[in-house]
Amino acid sequence: MTAHSIGVAAELGIADLIKDDVRGSEELAAESGTHEPALRRLLRTLTAVGLTTEPEPGRFALTEVGAQLRSDSPDSLRAFSRMFCHPILMNAWQGLGHAVTTGERAFDHVYGKDFYSYVADQGEANRLFNEAMGEESRIAAAQLATGYDFAHTKKVVDLGGGDGTLLAAILPLQPHLQGIVFDSPSGVAEAPEVLKNAGISDRCEARPGDFFQDIPTDGDLYIIKSVFQDWSDEDSQALLRSCRAQMPDSATLLIVGSVLPDTASMDQPIMFFTDLNMLVNTGGRERTESEFRTMLKETGFTVRSVGLGAAGPLSIIEATPMAAQ
Repeated sequence: MTAHSIGVAAELGIADLIKDDVRGSEELAAESGTHEPALRRLLRTLTAVGLTTEPEPGRFALTEVGAQLRSDSPDSLRAFSRMFCHPILMNAWQGLGHAVTTGERAFDHVYGKDFYSYVADQGEANRLFNEAMGEESRIAAAQLATGYDFAHTKKVVDLGGGDGTLLAAILPLQPHLQGIVFDSPSGVAEAPEVLKNAGISDRCEARPGDFFQDIPTDGDLYIIKSVFQDWSDEDSQALLRSCRAQMPDSATLLIVGSVLPDTASMDQPIMFFTDLNMLVNTGGRERTESEFRTMLKETGFTVRSVGLGAAGPLSIIEATPMAAQ
């Protein structure tokens, strides 16, 4: 119920209408084309879960969390919220019981094909997915852009880089860098516009391809962010072997993503929900530090460092080809 309440508010753009003001439900209903008594009930529910406040009856303002539903917020999660409440994902989650019983992807069971193939053909849903992934990247991108030492790097390759949000955050702060956003044709479809808006089109290109087959070979820093969670151990190892075979021996690999603790607790619930989401939709999973170390060693890499929480909510694993040691 909470998810649907947030999703509808995001879809209607209610946060964009409230902005920094205190707005009445009557004027919000008129501007959003909704039924005022029903909208007021929705807004009160959002107040109950911490996204809005009701300082006086029928008038509402955004909390700091609720402001993340604004499309103009620098840390906006409006598209992310819309995506997770989209019927495609909601329907897939109906197959969770099948996934837990069989270990198979629920998405394939519900739709008859894998998540990426299905979404790539869905037009607006594919654009929404790419925008949502860009939002998800923004916080980690800002942390990585300012917290990692790029002094000895000339060209960064973002493998599975989607719409280019990560390099659009890094390159403006690192004027000596060049970059390549590498992803499937549908994945990089929105990247040229993002790179143009960031003012880096002259030193960063969007290149379509299949990272299981061929990757750019002229980088000296390769970033793989929030990708391994999408894939099984076999596919993840195949990707790492592709990287090891084609990246220069002198290059560095950065894995940016969640690193699970050895035992579960209530401290960081999001990564466990993400792990379950991978079971439902992609067949991938989150991994512990020891599992990452084993996987990297078996595919020809040596871990140089592990920075837990070094990229906002995400961690950074720095690895180098064994031949470079």
